[in-house]
Amino acid sequence: MVKRSCPSCGPEPGGEERKGRGNPISVQLFPPELVEHIISFLPVRDVVALGQTCHYFHEVCDAEGVWRRICRRLSPRLREQGSGVRPWKRAAILNYTKGLYFQAFGGRRRCLSKSVAPLLAHGYRRFLPTKDHVFILDYAGTLFFLKNALVSSTLGQIQWKRACRYVVLCRGAKDFASDPRCDTVYRKYLYVLATREQPGMVGTTGSRACDCVEVYLQSSGQRVFKMTFHHSMSFKQIVLVGQETQRALLLLTEEGKIYSLVVNETQLDQPRSYTIQLALRKVSRCLPHLRVACMASNQSSTLYITDQGGVYFEVHTPGVYRDLFGTLQAFDPLDQQMPLALSLPAKILFCALGYNHLGLVDEFGRIFMQGNNRYGQLGTGDKMDRGEPTQVHYLQRPIALWCGLNHSLVLSQSSDFSKELLGCGCGAGGRLPGWPKGSASFVKLHVKVPLCACSLCSTRECLYMLSSHDIEHHPTYRDLPASRVVGTPEPSLGPGASQDPGGTARACEEYLSQIHSCPTLQDRMEKMKEIVGWMPLMAAQKDFFWEALDMLQRAAAGVGPGPPNPES
Repeated sequence: MVKRSCPSCGPEPGGEERKGRGNPISVQLFPPELVEHIISFLPVRDVVALGQTCHYFHEVCDAEGVWRRICRRLSPRLREQGSGVRPWKRAAILNYTKGLYFQAFGGRRRCLSKSVAPLLAHGYRRFLPTKDHVFILDYAGTLFFLKNALVSSTLGQIQWKRACRYVVLCRGAKDFASDPRCDTVYRKYLYVLATREQPGMVGTTGSRACDCVEVYLQSSGQRVFKMTFHHSMSFKQIVLVGQETQRALLLLTEEGKIYSLVVNETQLDQPRSYTIQLALRKVSRCLPHLRVACMASNQSSTLYITDQGGVYFEVHTPGVYRDLFGTLQAFDPLDQQMPLALSLPAKILFCALGYNHLGLVDEFGRIFMQGNNRYGQLGTGDKMDRGEPTQVHYLQRPIALWCGLNHSLVLSQSSDFSKELLGCGCGAGGRLPGWPKGSASFVKLHVKVPLCACSLCSTRECLYMLSSHDIEHHPTYRDLPASRVVGTPEPSLGPGASQDPGGTARACEEYLSQIHSCPTLQDRMEKMKEIVGWMPLMAAQKDFFWEALDMLQRAAAGVGPGPPNPES
């Protein structure tokens, strides 16, 4: 009989020993190496739970020796523990939580499925679906090629399965990109930014590490093109912009400078040599003091976020410029690379860029949307375009944000640490599960979200979610000062000033007017569901009201009580 004896926890309840049992032995008398060895055989979830019982087990379960053994068990082929303050714990949790999940929009089965997990992968850092397959980059710089294939089911039937086989495409990869359009049909080539060893100059010994861009066919994984840069230039991100015949590659250096080069994709498969000029982008020439931290792009525009949280825009077509800013007053067709600064109230952490609308998340966790709102893809509760960043007040502190052709998705976390997926905009083709008619405000989608989901992507056929938890990299939001919270009374207001600074009463009157204008009871129920999504309620409260309205709607239609229909 072994007894856990921890000074901070006190004696064990029911301390009277039964006869014949012998004296209990404290677990603290065992050698620490033996205790760590025993604990390392537990599942990761149980190790974390055991570490929360008392101070002694917290120290034992948090030791790097335990996590080294767990990491070796989860990933036997992992040679090194990686980097960071807690390298073995970080590596173990990365490999325990890694997973790629997807849900097809069509077909009979509309449930979440998991792709094949490459044994060689050290966590999942990024993923990108293409026309036929999915590519995943891990934290060790290995790029994996997940293939769709015909497989035999348990019943002996041959069926087409998504992301069920994998091969290693290349190693030493830093980043990768493909056609920036939302439709994966256009993603024919995959551009990989990688580091390769190059032989030294004549008369010298050894080799040098040089960055290069390798181009692969997404259908077969065959390399068709390679360009190598000087060893003095080191890049960390690549994005694409423009048409196939004038494809611009934007490369971000470690120093925050942007370089660009232009290739013709229609000639990449021809066996010939090219001389391509690498030039400094105008945003780095005109604003040399700026240090760009990350980039985002689509077919006709590029967005830059600086290390200070500033946002600069390049728009290359007048139609997209009008959708984003509501005017063509400052658009210059002869100087399309001129960066435009967006006016924002706080530092921006990350963004999402769609075809003609965008989303921004600031350091306080606030979401700002801008651009075309024809289908309600901005989530503002209406279908009016926004020519400047507009805050979505009822959403805060998102984990991930994604903007597509005419809809938007937000991955958020509730108070009990469970994840949920919200969406707005066009619901055609099942792209907003549970809301086939779409919604002008962010509503909870009927999708089971993995516990450690960290990023998402939606195509015409499928919704993808990447699961991975990095203990050293997560968005840290600041608390908004009380003076800047919407609805907080200003100290200078007199006794006769309005007591509704947030406009809540006026908004409720407008909501009632909209409900009253609906001709039928079913239309009023649908309008009420949309209004619940607009209101700044907690996720549990919104779920309650939506479920109650569904019950009332079914009762009014003469349908008996039963489980909610996902397509209702």
